[in-house]
Amino acid sequence: MKIWKSWTLISRVTALFALIACLVVSGLGMYLYSSVKHALEIRADYTLIGRVEHFRNLLHDLYTVEQMEQRPALFESMLGNEEDVRIFRRQGEVPFIHVNPANLTPPLLTPTPVDTPLMIASLHNGMSANGVRVRWISALAEVGDHRDTVEIIAAYVMTQEASMLSAYLWRVVGAVALAVLLTTLLGFVILKHGLKPLTEMSKRAAEITPTNLAARLREDDIPPELHSLASAFNAMLERLDTGFENLSQFSSDLAHEIRTPVNILMGQTLVTLGQTRNPEEYIQVLESNQEELTRLSRIIENILFLAHADHAALTVETQPLDHTEELQKIAEYFEGMGEERNIHFEVNASGMGNANLVMWRRAVSNLVVNAVRYAQPGTSIHLSAHADQHGATVVVENHGNPIAQEEMERMFDRFYRGDKSRSEYTESSGLGLAIVKAIMALHGGNATVSCSADGLIRFSLYFPAADSGRRAS
Repeated sequence: MKIWKSWTLISRVTALFALIACLVVSGLGMYLYSSVKHALEIRADYTLIGRVEHFRNLLHDLYTVEQMEQRPALFESMLGNEEDVRIFRRQGEVPFIHVNPANLTPPLLTPTPVDTPLMIASLHNGMSANGVRVRWISALAEVGDHRDTVEIIAAYVMTQEASMLSAYLWRVVGAVALAVLLTTLLGFVILKHGLKPLTEMSKRAAEITPTNLAARLREDDIPPELHSLASAFNAMLERLDTGFENLSQFSSDLAHEIRTPVNILMGQTLVTLGQTRNPEEYIQVLESNQEELTRLSRIIENILFLAHADHAALTVETQPLDHTEELQKIAEYFEGMGEERNIHFEVNASGMGNANLVMWRRAVSNLVVNAVRYAQPGTSIHLSAHADQHGATVVVENHGNPIAQEEMERMFDRFYRGDKSRSEYTESSGLGLAIVKAIMALHGGNATVSCSADGLIRFSLYFPAADSGRRAS
């Protein structure tokens, strides 16, 4: 098995091809050999029967057995083969003609009656000392009109047939060996040429590096059987390229998000340590540093959550929840934040949902924070929910500036903020909507966003019903 695993694909297929060819050609050769052997044996059997019937006719034309004894050479030479057996005798007496060059011992034979024609079933098998097949027959013959009966015992030794079969067998073996050899060589050449596209694909794949992920396998000059493989490989490269680009962007954004609070902490600390301060000033610096550290902690917590959702085998445990009660709690919790911007909450919910309560609250809260941040002052944020047999939908709506379609397609990307430049320091880390998307994926649902021409922004969260199953991410 280890040797087989070390073989190349061409070697394996060639070996299997050679094995199949050997089995097929050998089977065909053995079939032909058996057919020839059977044909020779049948021919020998009918030859023996024909000659014994000829003896019967000759004996019937004689007048007495004495005439037969006077011309023994006539009967001794009629079988043709020097090893054939010819024995003539009266039943129970010593043979008066006995030709048995190889001194073969006749088997126990039952003579065929005079009036019964000889058939293949009348023959008996035997074997000579050198392993050659012998066919025996015994028949009674009537001599003349004197009603004298003679027993004829004859045997046909298949020496010539055995020699022919032996030569034919060696020819079959040689033909099989030659056919297998030629088939193996031709199969190897054909496979070598036929698998050349795979070699080209492997060379092309070897050119792909982290700095050259844009390279793709050519799909226009390969066999149709390899199109699906090349397409799947190119699709994988597309995903890797996108993932690598996202990872690079994620690293850059992460460095930017962490650098801002770190720089603030370092600047405030250096300024404070530049000269002696009174206790109130130290307290103000510590409070400011605490805010920045809290921001850093929140960023790190969000990143860890996203990493865990992306790579861990996370199982979501769900429970029934009341939409009206939960949305009312969220509205009351963010009421103070909304009042600072003259924003009010409206709740219109019904039915029961099924989700992980902690994650559900976090996802909806992130949408509410985003709505409060970007809603126009003096407007209302509308929280609604409804459920049916397929699942539940939670909607958060607010009025703001109209959003372009291209911007909406990126709103759930990590660290994406479409309202301001990334270089500008804001309260948002750009991870809130990415966490919403991850939570919905863990529940097997989805998050969508739409915006009307007058700036009505609508975020919808779809949670499937309890029997729909949950996807582990």
